Amino acid sequence: MLIATLAFLASTFQPSGDATPAPTAPSEPASKAAARPEGAPAPGSSIRLVGDPAVKPVVSAEGCQLKEMGMVVEAPLPEGYPAPTPPGMIELKTYPSVRRAEYSASGSTNFGMNVGFWPLFNHIKDRNIAMTSPVEMDYRPEGDRTPLDPMKDTGGSWTMSFLYRTADLGPTGEDGRVKVVDNPEMTVIAIGMRGGYGMGSVNAGLEELSKWFAGQSEWEPAGEPRGLNYNGPQVPQRRKWSEVQVPVRRAARKPDAANAAPAAPVTPAAAAAPAAQSHR
Repeated sequence: MLIATLAFLASTFQPSGDATPAPTAPSEPASKAAARPEGAPAPGSSIRLVGDPAVKPVVSAEGCQLKEMGMVVEAPLPEGYPAPTPPGMIELKTYPSVRRAEYSASGSTNFGMNVGFWPLFNHIKDRNIAMTSPVEMDYRPEGDRTPLDPMKDTGGSWTMSFLYRTADLGPTGEDGRVKVVDNPEMTVIAIGMRGGYGMGSVNAGLEELSKWFAGQSEWEPAGEPRGLNYNGPQVPQRRKWSEVQVPVRRAARKPDAANAAPAAPVTPAAAAAPAAQSHR
């Protein structure tokens, strides 16, 4: 288990700045989570918004496969999690409450992935908790911005999380710099990505999501972006699988919405970040 976990978790990001401790943002208990938006899928389910609905990842107890695109996830998903979104496609998804070990800091997210790895790895190792996929990154950029604006790697703060497969694997609470919390149910718009991880890939995903939001009037961003990284460094760059997500809510309907012209069709989104912005 130790070797496999290290292989999966060892950071694929290169240092590019400083990471300093930041207060962990309080996580809302699942029982107090906001009501699921009207029209959102049930927890663990997704609705394909852009892309071929016949292309469906196959989830098993060992991980996930998407044979049509040659994509593989080597570790199991948390219980009840929806399947990863295929690269280039956009989905509306609802995530169930999940217990996760969090490490929060400010400064460079690329460098911070190296810093956050060891406390999180030691936490699950000490508790004999098997690794799951994905590794989640929650971003809290600084400054006056919208959730879809491009982010700078060194601005703001972030939280890196390893997920418990089931909540009964260990209690919530603090373990040094690691905090174990129950993240509440969440509905998001997600785009699947192919290629190296890093802020360049996240910003490329946000750009495509911005185009999608501009072409419809039913949903609007309701929180800061997050990234879900599914593969370890042993997977070639061209086959790395990730998602860029933004929490959403129903958009407020305008008085003349019923008479508005239908939105223009949305074309499939780009599936990969520019190679120059990817990190090994």
